[in-house]
Amino acid sequence: MYLKKSKSLAFISLASAVALSGCAGPQLAVHTIKKLGIERDAQGSKGYYKVGKPYKIKGLWYYPKVDYKYRETGIASWYGAQFHGKKTANGEIFDMNLVSAAHRTLPMPSIVRVINLRNGRALKIRINDRGPFAHGRIIDLSRRAAQLLGFLREGTVPVRVEILEDESRFAAVKAQALLSKATAVPSGEVLVTSLAADDQYSSANNIPRNEKIRLNTGRTLSTSEPSLEQTQILSSQKIFIQAGAFINKHRADVLKYMLEKYGQTSVVSAKVGQQQFYRVRIGPVASIQESDNILYQVLKQGYPNAQVVID
Repeated sequence: MYLKKSKSLAFISLASAVALSGCAGPQLAVHTIKKLGIERDAQGSKGYYKVGKPYKIKGLWYYPKVDYKYRETGIASWYGAQFHGKKTANGEIFDMNLVSAAHRTLPMPSIVRVINLRNGRALKIRINDRGPFAHGRIIDLSRRAAQLLGFLREGTVPVRVEILEDESRFAAVKAQALLSKATAVPSGEVLVTSLAADDQYSSANNIPRNEKIRLNTGRTLSTSEPSLEQTQILSSQKIFIQAGAFINKHRADVLKYMLEKYGQTSVVSAKVGQQQFYRVRIGPVASIQESDNILYQVLKQGYPNAQVVID
């Protein structure tokens, strides 16, 4: 249901006031939301907006950041009972029966679209945790998300993950404004303007200034279950192990020679910006299990940045 014009304007004022008011923002936000009559979020979570500092797991460094151009293909896994009821990395309570996900570097919360490259199912998912930290995985989904995407039994699946910029910006503003007061967001077209008057607020919380976000959601951005979409997928998606990427082609050729015992190995050139890179890849391989086995061997050879890629 669309809010009346007066309520939409009040919410715009809320976002602007929060950006300018510092510590007074949460109280003002909650008061305004009560006046608007917006219902509480179904989960009632007490999470908060978080980007986080660089951290090290199993010898690898990860660098969380705001990245609204993020798009990646790789292998997804899911987690459930072992973490059910425990706190996520941004202070929410993990419920394996709700749709959510863990990512190593994206802000929490962020909204991503995850597409199962086996069946074309796509789902909008809210990032509220850190992980996965198993090699060869790019995202860890809740049990319910895996069920909806159709890979609960298999445990892993090739996916494409892409951040949804407008929804992610709005989720960040919502989390900042409400802090521990989780409430539903009004549906319909809402214009949120982050004012430039408070540089300290914007930079400290990694929310870009002078941004206008136009949303036409049709439903709330809450923990309520999103609907599945069906997308068309390319049948040519293949699994590779990328052992490394080099500026020097000779180094790439040497590594290719060393890794040929693990399967068909090639050097693939790719230009990133103005820089030419030479990627050493093994594959394509027949299954995720085979890619895991080869990745393990490559990691043992001393290439900690090796990863599974989908092309």
